[in-house]
Amino acid sequence: MIVHSFIPFPAELLALCAGAVFGTVLGSALIWVGAMFGALAAFFLSRWLGQAAIRNWLSEKQAEALDSWSDDRGALALLICRFIPIIAFNLINYAAGLTRVRIWTFVWTTGLGILPLTILSAYLGSQMKTLSWHAIALLAAACIIGAVILSKLLKKHR
Repeated sequence: MIVHSFIPFPAELLALCAGAVFGTVLGSALIWVGAMFGALAAFFLSRWLGQAAIRNWLSEKQAEALDSWSDDRGALALLICRFIPIIAFNLINYAAGLTRVRIWTFVWTTGLGILPLTILSAYLGSQMKTLSWHAIALLAAACIIGAVILSKLLKKHR
């Protein structure tokens, strides 16, 4: 999973394999910890190498607007992005490092945001031999319903 932060490939495949080999709980834990280390490595690399370059490209007014946005909406934006599986995990890590989002904000939004898909993928991996199409359909429906509910809650929160 740490390598995943530097070489893009579907992390869900690793989570499926981890679930198949280690079971849902240990597989989820291993994938989650690895993803967190990889995310932090990408975040710090981006912050170390890229933040100054970004600051040089932005006007002072644009930099202030980015900082204000990061302070006001950074946590919510990161959390929403983490719950949307089509937004690349690595892109979020590197982009967050370019902003002034606090490290703790990055850690908790990443940790919480990747947890549901990590557990689901490890579970599906652990059940590959016995999982029926009915169960897959129910899980997919639950994910879609959960995403709709989360979207409505976040819109109401704004």
